[in-house]
Amino acid sequence: MFKRLVGEFFGTGLLVAAVVGSGAMAQNLTQDVGIELLINTVSTVLALGLLIELFAPISGAHFNPLVSVMQVIRRELSISEGIFYVVAQFLGAILGAMLANLMFSHPAVTNSQHSRTGDALLLGEVIATAGLIFVIFHSINLGKSKLIPILVPAWIGAAYLFTSSTSFANPAVTLARSFTDTFSGINISSVPDFVIAQCAGAVIGVGLSIFFNSETSKHE
Repeated sequence: MFKRLVGEFFGTGLLVAAVVGSGAMAQNLTQDVGIELLINTVSTVLALGLLIELFAPISGAHFNPLVSVMQVIRRELSISEGIFYVVAQFLGAILGAMLANLMFSHPAVTNSQHSRTGDALLLGEVIATAGLIFVIFHSINLGKSKLIPILVPAWIGAAYLFTSSTSFANPAVTLARSFTDTFSGINISSVPDFVIAQCAGAVIGVGLSIFFNSETSKHE
């Protein structure tokens, strides 16, 4: 269990370091917001695929409290395991943001001034999270877990570019991104609404995976 928690801690931390660090790097390289988003997207997708592949055999590579909670609901994790996973993910995410800040000579903790508000952004976050959760659990239901290191980054990369919220889709990552006043940051006042939207999306995603799994079973 200790090794699994360390895996979730470091995996989530490295993911956030990639998100925040690439955002800071993008700001250093260009003032074009489109190019900044593209740099941020490519770095996140590559890091996410690599981290899932490496940490899946250790902890399952959740890196996301919503994934862990849904696994508790599916009885694939015990309640106590789920709690420890979530704590490890939040702590790792915050550390990852702090390390990324320090790499670019920023204070370890800086309150983001990037306010992300409005129904359109929240709808985007619901869609991004619903898609992520659906991709994960539908892949598991289909027996295609080995493809998750490809499918999840593919969804996140696409959702970065087609959703209005740029696909946070993760409460731990969302909170951690409030600790950086760089391209990828989010003002702490925007975090609660984003997390609520993510929770709603997660419920929708699991519901869709259950529906399509039952439909698949009927046709077998």
